[in-house]
Amino acid sequence: MNKPTVLIVDDDSEIRDVIHVYLRNDGFRVLEADNGYAALELLRTERVQLVVLDVMMPDMNGIQACMKIREISDVPIIMLSAKQEEIDKITGLSTGADDYVAKPFSPLELMARVKAQLRRFGSTAKEDNESVIYVNDLTVDIAKHRVTVKEKEVALTPLEFAILELLARHKGQVFHADQIYEKVWKEPSGYSENTVMVHIRNIREKIEDHPREPRYIKTVWGVGYKIEK
Repeated sequence: MNKPTVLIVDDDSEIRDVIHVYLRNDGFRVLEADNGYAALELLRTERVQLVVLDVMMPDMNGIQACMKIREISDVPIIMLSAKQEEIDKITGLSTGADDYVAKPFSPLELMARVKAQLRRFGSTAKEDNESVIYVNDLTVDIAKHRVTVKEKEVALTPLEFAILELLARHKGQVFHADQIYEKVWKEPSGYSENTVMVHIRNIREKIEDHPREPRYIKTVWGVGYKIEK
């Protein structure tokens, strides 16, 4: 099984070299960018499963780059920064980063964080390269943005497709409405339960023979929603 691809974004070539060596030795495919603009271009052309992103860069800093990345991708982001104040960590995480490592850092600790994020997001090479997901007679074709039930195509809105893809990629995992909202809408949940519930209901109306007795998207009462393995 191929390892995921990790993109290192840092204007310091020595730091990039150190991280690259550790990632490569662990079997990862590694891409590098020395600024935020180059990182965005790589993300548009390459399949990247995780980004290691420095905060302090010229022209477009890491916070700005993180916000731009979140406009086009939900790839896990680990931010690196010499700033250690709590407010900087909060700023980084609030703009869409998933983890934060202060410089100077232990390369081994960074590798552990990388692996933890990939496990957390289910971003193994097999999962991320999986372009078609099957759930009994339901098929979710990621590349073609197409859903079929019993070989009959079903028209979903982009948000409905994103919710279904999230649940289908993580069969058996229960997602609370807040989690679904944050991952699909890419913004803090706030009061999102009703919003997600309406979209789940709409999806069921389209893919289920009997929406009140769903076969695919199950409700775990008091917890959230899941698709069975």
